[in-house]
Amino acid sequence: MGASRIDRRFAALKAEGRAALVTFVTAGDPDYETSLSILKGLPAAGADVIELGMPFSDPMADGPAIQLAGLRALKAGQTLVKTLAMVRAFRETDGDTPIVLMGYYNPIYIYGPERFLEDCVKDGVDGLIVVDLPPEADDELCIPALERGINFIRLAAPTTDDRRLPRVLQNTSGFVYYVSITGITGSASPDAGKVAAAVKRIKGKTDLPVAVGFGVKTPDQAAAIAEVADGVVVGSALVEAVRGSLDEKGRGSAGTVEAVTSLVRQLAEGVRKPARSAAE
Repeated sequence: MGASRIDRRFAALKAEGRAALVTFVTAGDPDYETSLSILKGLPAAGADVIELGMPFSDPMADGPAIQLAGLRALKAGQTLVKTLAMVRAFRETDGDTPIVLMGYYNPIYIYGPERFLEDCVKDGVDGLIVVDLPPEADDELCIPALERGINFIRLAAPTTDDRRLPRVLQNTSGFVYYVSITGITGSASPDAGKVAAAVKRIKGKTDLPVAVGFGVKTPDQAAAIAEVADGVVVGSALVEAVRGSLDEKGRGSAGTVEAVTSLVRQLAEGVRKPARSAAE
């Protein structure tokens, strides 16, 4: 496959000498229109790559914050059809920012994998992270996605040893998502020293950029991870910003979009803080 939006974005940031800020938000949280406004506001706030969560009723890898975001979205009527419609609406005004759909295989299976991939191409999706599809199931979705020019991004974890890592990386493209902790999203803070060693180990096996997520919540944490990785992923903190902005009935308020974009601006400042050489 040729260079994707994701490839071009990471190459441009490498030339700048800085890491990417990868932001995760849940599609449809707290409702479709507010969620779309958040999505459209992320690039200007400093997001370099956007992960858009596909709500699912049984998100086994996610902590309470993202679980609740998914439930809010489902309660508000979000579907995979609407999530793809959000991407399509985003592309009307932004043709450059990469969008990665992240979630679980069940909704995709129900939607129909072939139909899903065709709609992803049509609507402007750049990559997929499907956390419960292991490499052994690559024929199911990964390889058909790659054949259509969609990056398939795989997770590596502290428990991914040197025997397993090459299999995980085999059909990975776009970037590698390193899960910095063992456990669910948002449950602990990453240790920058351990992350640096892990990123070095992964880079010994692949030329792909390595983005680090799970547990990054503050600008200082983002800055520390940006020193040692090609990207910093922030999710739970952003969906918590949504939750904290809701009115007494749990609905989006006039401050919901700003609550998220304000935090993204702070995180972007943190990511841009490290003075890294473009030659690294």
